[in-house]
Amino acid sequence: MREESDKELLDRIAKMLDGGLKTMTEPFPEDNFQFDVIVRELAHIKKDDVEKKLVVSGYLNHPIEEMRCMECMYYLNHRKWCNLPEIDLPAEPDWWCRLWRI
Repeated sequence: MREESDKELLDRIAKMLDGGLKTMTEPFPEDNFQFDVIVRELAHIKKDDVEKKLVVSGYLNHPIEEMRCMECMYYLNHRKWCNLPEIDLPAEPDWWCRLWRI
């Protein structure tokens, strides 16, 4: 089976989000402990279970307030990618997730 390109995966994620996939945007972690709880939950999700990673991380295809992926410390702008190891998925610059950090 051929592996999906970054662009194909990004397009698939965009279709899920545009199609109304409900993600867990709350609670937004207020401290490192709460952040780590979400990261540990993500760590137990299979790498290829993209939908579950989107749901748990709270992916949205629009920013919340002034927070966007492009300002997050985990975002690789040149690749359009979330480099948080437990997420490790493409993301558009104007998207958001509840693990956003600056």
